[in-house]
Amino acid sequence: MAHLTTDEKEAYRREGWVVPRWRLPQAKVDALRDSLDRLIAANPGVRPEKLVSAHIEGRNAEGVHGSRDFLELARDPELVELVADAIGDDVILWGCQVFCKPGGDGLETPWHQDGQYWPIRPLATCTAWIALDPSTRENGCLRVIPRSHEGRELYSHMREDRTDVVLTQKVDDPRFDEAKAVDIELEPGQMSLHDVYMIHGANPNRSPMRRAGVAVRYMPGASVFERGLIATSDKSGFKVDFSTRPLWLLRGQDRTGRNDFEVGHRR
Repeated sequence: MAHLTTDEKEAYRREGWVVPRWRLPQAKVDALRDSLDRLIAANPGVRPEKLVSAHIEGRNAEGVHGSRDFLELARDPELVELVADAIGDDVILWGCQVFCKPGGDGLETPWHQDGQYWPIRPLATCTAWIALDPSTRENGCLRVIPRSHEGRELYSHMREDRTDVVLTQKVDDPRFDEAKAVDIELEPGQMSLHDVYMIHGANPNRSPMRRAGVAVRYMPGASVFERGLIATSDKSGFKVDFSTRPLWLLRGQDRTGRNDFEVGHRR
């Protein structure tokens, strides 16, 4: 079974992100790339950077026709074990989004903190960002500000009404220093794990090479998915509907007793 090494656990706690040595097998990557092609074809009216809730099979409440293949990825036992090493024994799956930047016109992701957008209290989530294509500086790889998670606080953000970005809010805080940015370059099958308070973003893709990745979101069983905290809207840059977002308890238990694992699941 996959696990983070002692050094990887310490790096995640200290820096707010880590690239584990473990990676998806090549056969799994190839199958997911095929799944991605089908997902894009099934959603001709959705920008491929905005395929939210891609793991919910069929047409979901957020306007995306998802695929069970991405749910199976999110539930992969070895991936769940890696995440447990980062956030603890109790692991709840609550989200999965595909970020596929086409070559030549892939959208920018402004500097932001994920916690700015999510109805989880206490705010705690580990995102596994899994590369399906090579993710490089040239095609707009994920970038992070190491240790920006240390204070466990949300920085000030400003809203931008732009059509050339994935998300509409970006960090606007005097403490933010882009000069500290680190580019996370990944080969297909590699992944990074990052903390909910980590400031991160990605440049636009002006290269001819596609950059596709899957962001799988997990929270610990000590947190609650507060469905009524953030209203259904498209103000983030794409539609979200947390009121119907399904949850899966993948490991351990719900320590709060307040998370609903029935809402959003189709019979």
